[in-house]
Parts: sequence; C-alpha cells; structure tokens
Amino acid sequence: MNLLYKSTRDAQHTVTASEAILKGLAPDGGLFVPVSMPKLDVTMEQLKDMSYQETAYAVMKQFLTDFTEEELKHCIACAYDSKFDTEVIAPLVKVGDTYHLELFHGATIAFKDMALSILPHLLTTSAKKNHVTHEIVILTATSGDTGKAALAGFADVPGTRIIVFYPKNGVSRVQELQMVTQKGANTSVVAIHGNFDNAQTGVKALFEDQELEQELMEKGFQFSSANSINIGRLVPQVVYYVYAYAKLLKNEEIAPGEEINVTVPTGNFGNILAAYYAKQMGVPIAKLICASNENKVLFDFFRTGTYDKNREFVLTSSPSMDILISSNLERLIYTIAGADAEKDQELMDALKAEGRYDITPEMKEKLSDFAGGYATEEETMAAIRDTYRSTGYVMDPHTAVAAHVCRAYRKDSGDQRKQLIASTASPYKFVKSVMTAIDEKYGSMEEFALIDELEKASGTPVPHAIEEIRSAQILHTRECDADKMKDTVKEMLAI
Repeated sequence: MNLLYKSTRDAQHTVTASEAILKGLAPDGGLFVPVSMPKLDVTMEQLKDMSYQETAYAVMKQFLTDFTEEELKHCIACAYDSKFDTEVIAPLVKVGDTYHLELFHGATIAFKDMALSILPHLLTTSAKKNHVTHEIVILTATSGDTGKAALAGFADVPGTRIIVFYPKNGVSRVQELQMVTQKGANTSVVAIHGNFDNAQTGVKALFEDQELEQELMEKGFQFSSANSINIGRLVPQVVYYVYAYAKLLKNEEIAPGEEINVTVPTGNFGNILAAYYAKQMGVPIAKLICASNENKVLFDFFRTGTYDKNREFVLTSSPSMDILISSNLERLIYTIAGADAEKDQELMDALKAEGRYDITPEMKEKLSDFAGGYATEEETMAAIRDTYRSTGYVMDPHTAVAAHVCRAYRKDSGDQRKQLIASTASPYKFVKSVMTAIDEKYGSMEEFALIDELEKASGTPVPHAIEEIRSAQILHTRECDADKMKDTVKEMLAI
C-alpha cells in the first residue's frame, strides 16, 4: 500500500513521501503528516535480534512507501556507517535505575545525527524520483545541534546548498565553533541578532514567500528543510525508540509486552513526537514524559491546555531547548483535533496573531499519553553532579533535564515502570556547564582545558568532533539582523 501525506492545514491535497521530503514544509505553511499511521509488520521477537540498520529498514519502509527496497537500504547503509563511533549506533546504558539511550555517537555528537546522516540521501533520492533539475537549497534554523549535523550531512552533496541560521550568543561555544569551522563549498552559516524563535520564524516565512519561490525557480533553485518540520527528519527518529525497546527485551530487562515510560528533553517537539509515533506503530510505551528547561511552554501546555509563548525567553545551559515555539507540536495538535485541518489552522493563526491558543476539553483528554515536567538550572546542575557522584556517569545538561524530570515524575506519580531516557548530546558538547556542575573549581578554567578534565572524569575518550575544532580555521563570519534573513539569502544565492 502506498502511504500518502497531507498537510496539517489542508486535508484535501495529498503527496507521496518523497514529495513531502522534497518540499519540507507544505505550501500552506502546515506540516506533512501520514494519512494513516502505519503499523510494524514484524514482531518484537524478530526485532530484538536485528541490527540498527535492519531495524531502520523495518520501520522506515512503513512510512516511505514510494522508495524501493534497494533505494531505502542504500540510504540506510550510507547513513549508519563508520561516521558513528560505535557499531551499535545507539547504545543503551543502564544508569542507576534508568536506561539511557545514547543518541550522540555520530559525527557531531548530538542526537540530530541520527536523522541528519540519512536525510541528504533521502532528499537526493527523492529529487531523482521526482525528476527535479533545480539545485536544492536547504534552509535551516538551529538552536545549536541541528545546524552542525545538517551542515555535516549536506557538505559537498551534489545538487544541494545549505544555509544555516543560528542565534548569536544563543548556543554553546563548542556548538558555534562546530558550525563556523564547517568545510564544504556548498555550506553557509549566518549568526542572527535575535533568538532561536526569531530564526525559526524567519525561515518559515521564507518558505511561505511565494514571490521569493518564483525568483528562486527562475534562477534554478528550490528550498527544502533539514529541520524536524521535514518528515524525512522525523521518520528516522522513530527508529531508535523501536530499537531501544527491542534491545531492552533482548537484554531481558523487560518481559515481552511490558510497557515502558520514555522521557525526552524537549524543545521543538520532534524527538518526543517520534516516540509517540513509535507508540502508535505498536511499541509498548505507556507514558511519554516531556521534559522542559526553564522555558517551560510545553510543561504549561500539558498542564493547562493553553499554549502561550508570551513570556520571558530564558537563556539556559541546555540551549537546544531554549525554544518558545515548538514547531512539531502542530502535528500532535492536528492528531488530537481528530485530523481537523480547519481547527489546526484556526489554532496556528491564533498563535501567529496573539502568541497563544487554547485547545478544547475534548482535545485535552486525548493528551493522556503525555506527562510534562521541567527542571530549573539548579536542578539540572544537581542532576549532573548527583548522577556522577552516585554512578560515575556524566550527562550533558539536556539529558540532565530529562533525568531530573524522570525522577520527579516517578516520585510524584508512584509509576514504577521501567524508564528510558533519551540522552541527546555528549557532555563534551557542553563541557563548561558539565564540569562546573561536577565541581565549581572548574568554573575559572578555559573551555578546551576542561575537555581534558572531562576525559579524566568520565573515562571516555575525547570525540573526534571535538578534537577537530581545537585547531580548525573559522570559515563563516556572516551576521544579520532577524528581519534581514530574506535579503541575506538572496545575496548568497545571487538573486
């Protein structure tokens, strides 16, 4: 059966998976969602003995039905290879009484690698399938990790260019260096004067600008996205939740059919939405616990049914979650509205006009799969320190937010199910925050000196991604105001 996709804001018009990947964002500004949620056609008993690559095929073939077996397996083989520093791709590590799914063993040591190592292959395959002759311009906003992972994935990929916008002073020093030292003749990086929400809103506006689209076409370009608004980013993320459950089963940590809870540090809502999709596919997940930092717009939404971005924007030690507009939440809103595109459009219009919306009581009832929690900066640092002292395991601040929320949820609810935590970044990416949390004496040390201290403390070698930026040349220095993003793109593409 060919699975089609439709926009969250238009129930009538459908596209194939490859068309949805190519477009990134629907023309009406909505996000592409599958017309129906596919189910796994293999059992957990079969999955538990599969490699990551085999699991990826079992999951992704259900979503990307217009790809041939050969095309999809080629994309998977190109993505999940020696770029990862561990053969298993996504190791499961028992830390105290929880299980951490380590998603940071790829080229840029953050979970975005899990999807962005395959997206360039899915995109170029989609372009061939749809006889696209234009050069594809990947336009992306980043709060820190997507940018570098997308740049690394698309660098020198024929027929593509990539432009990444990030908030100046809104990412860690390591994150910034990873981006501004990126090689590749087709790569561009721009620091905007503003926060991530300004960058993301600006990128979405460029996608929706029909006049600009026409100008691009005339010059032989078309936009696509590497953000998690692209279904080609979201589908590969479903894989690791299926894989994790199967491996818990294989390791006899859970009984067949036993439900687990999953806690995900959440900013743009893509990673936890992927866990929700895994549950819809048939993975026995009970609660999806949405962990926020002090920008707790999602925590407040799950508690009250009101999404309100009209609040102070807080810069935290977990910058990839410093987000007030969680783009992927729209896919969940559409689902709980009973696939009502008009209702979704109404709520998104309210968000754009007033910065907030209220869901109906009937919609709120359908959120019972989710629980929300948040961690203050002090609680995040305490989670890093306490976990290190009790287990020797070192977490980055995003994972620490999830660990704190997971523990608080367990205590408050009395829910004793096994807990899986999505561990989303290497501690090496946020070395200053991590080492200062472990011991305040590190607060005065320079960032790169701390890397060697972290190696001693954690017993894990410095990743190649960190070693290579120690002496790398800065190649990207462009900056612009948030309202000048369109002019900047046109200048870079000589339009």
